[in-house]
Amino acid sequence: MSQKILLTSGEVNIILHRLACQLIEKHLDFSDTVLIGLQPRGRFLAERIKEILEKEYNVKEVKLGFLDITFFRDDFRRGDKPLEANKTEINFLVEGKKAVFIDDVLYTGRSIRAALTAIQSFGRPSLIELMVLIDRRFSRHLPIQPDYRGRQVDAINNEKVKVQWQGHDGEEDSVFLV
Repeated sequence: MSQKILLTSGEVNIILHRLACQLIEKHLDFSDTVLIGLQPRGRFLAERIKEILEKEYNVKEVKLGFLDITFFRDDFRRGDKPLEANKTEINFLVEGKKAVFIDDVLYTGRSIRAALTAIQSFGRPSLIELMVLIDRRFSRHLPIQPDYRGRQVDAINNEKVKVQWQGHDGEEDSVFLV
């Protein structure tokens, strides 16, 4: 299995800062904004964005939660192996807030569709936006587009995009085409 590096650690860092700046431009003080990392892989990006906002741009009290979409997926019980659920951790009100869904790779759009259904259990946000590190634009099954995108990738056939996060998957942040 061959790998081609799409983003190095330095490039990922630049993209994370750019995404954080775009959020600041649109949301300013974050008093009515909540960040929702989609479990499992969106959690790592969401944690990093929150850390950058608070430590490097002095944004105070960024609300961050994690949403498990396992049982809301349309392919639940369709695969050969059972899906493993993750933990939803949303310890704040979503009702009337601007919610930013955060995931590492936007592929078919089905995970986002599931997240749109799942978030309704926690209230009705006034606005929902989508942030992704990687947008696989030619792979969409649903009409879903990101509001904030790190990099657009044209992967074909059976190619997969693999995101590695420092401290979770490897020694440094990186993105590969496999």
